[in-house]
Amino acid sequence: MGVVNILHMNTGNGESSYAKNSFLQETVIRKAMPTFKHTIKGMANPNTIFGHCFTLVDLGCSSGTNTLLVARIIMDIVDEVCKENNRKTPQFQVCLNDLHGNDFNTIFKMLPNFHAKLKEEKGEDFGPSFVSAVPGSFYERLFPNQTLHLAHSSYGIHWLSQVPKGLENNKANIYMAKTSPPSVFEAYREQFYTDFTKFLKLRSKETVCDGCMVLTFHGRSIADPTSDDCCRFFELLAKSLLDMLEEGLVRESDINSFNLPYYTPCEDEVRDIIHSEGSFSLDTMNVFQGNWDPWDTDYTNISDFKENSHIHGKNAAQVFRAVAEPLLTSHFGNSVIDVLFKKFETHVAKHLIEKKTRYFNILISLTKI
Repeated sequence: MGVVNILHMNTGNGESSYAKNSFLQETVIRKAMPTFKHTIKGMANPNTIFGHCFTLVDLGCSSGTNTLLVARIIMDIVDEVCKENNRKTPQFQVCLNDLHGNDFNTIFKMLPNFHAKLKEEKGEDFGPSFVSAVPGSFYERLFPNQTLHLAHSSYGIHWLSQVPKGLENNKANIYMAKTSPPSVFEAYREQFYTDFTKFLKLRSKETVCDGCMVLTFHGRSIADPTSDDCCRFFELLAKSLLDMLEEGLVRESDINSFNLPYYTPCEDEVRDIIHSEGSFSLDTMNVFQGNWDPWDTDYTNISDFKENSHIHGKNAAQVFRAVAEPLLTSHFGNSVIDVLFKKFETHVAKHLIEKKTRYFNILISLTKI
């Protein structure tokens, strides 16, 4: 079954749902706020902001409070810019995009409160705003030509359109790993090059002249694809599966045939693809790190990690489960998931005692040429 049919966050509001385990993603979105402000204020064509309607899209919006948080942040900044220039705030067309399996119903149920809060805080004359869902892969066309003013994606671009071909030799691994042969690294790199190039080409057709994009995604801090901030997290997940193999809970053939449709590029790769594709100028590129456990805000207190490693392991595993459980269930079956993530949180906790590995995030803003 293709990635497009099975990749989505855990639905609903249960303990393992994305709605209850998306604080990591919220933190990343709020980190991008200065870039949002800089990008919107710096739009070269004033009509992009001061026109009749401002159209924005959140690509890979998922569900839960983060989805409408992005829309509200952008609307507030546009409103602020208009007030600074004594112009009327435009209407807003808010387009929420994700794959067909996304829990759009959870978002729709939040809309009455979202609109009520806007009126309460901004007044009856603000906007109005029109929110719509646009299901489909962002590796395909989603909108008519030249209709988008601002496109945003947070933690979406590192998901590939498909598992790269030619990974048959990546046995006992589920992603790029220190034991992967060179052909595996090349296959992943080529798939990302193809996908990100296509993403830029498609958005250039849909975005107005001088329109912008703000994109945040997982990356790696150095060119070496075996760096810890790139692959260590998934090596621990593979180790959990191998533990289960020894116990007869999963089959070796299932482990060998599973690889994540995911890629963490380095900064130079991102720059090269943007320059090579040619539709957008790269305005800013910033990088920042984040803990595997998003509720841990103390980045230096190693002793705290030793004392509370089981908590940090559980939190990190729960965050990833909310994102990847449907993908894993489709391949290994539902019956092994609880055991898998229990083992995973143990391995993560043990690793964090020795080394406080962190996510490496790349944040870019682009303007259509």
